[in-house]
Amino acid sequence: MNEIQISTEYITLGQFLKVADVIQSGGMAKWFLSEHEVFINGELDTRRGRKLRAGDRVEIPNTGSFLITG
Repeated sequence: MNEIQISTEYITLGQFLKVADVIQSGGMAKWFLSEHEVFINGELDTRRGRKLRAGDRVEIPNTGSFLITG
């Protein structure tokens, strides 16, 4: 599992995808979420504005598992 450290209270799912090197630019977030399943703490979510906080787990099938740390 990859750890993604944040220095703020939260990071949006769209920002996370870029920081985690899943997508090349923030503009790709909407497309990526429409084409791939992203699970946050075991629940499917497609909102690029979804707030991720320390302790949240992000699972992207065929891409990786990530843990948000503070």
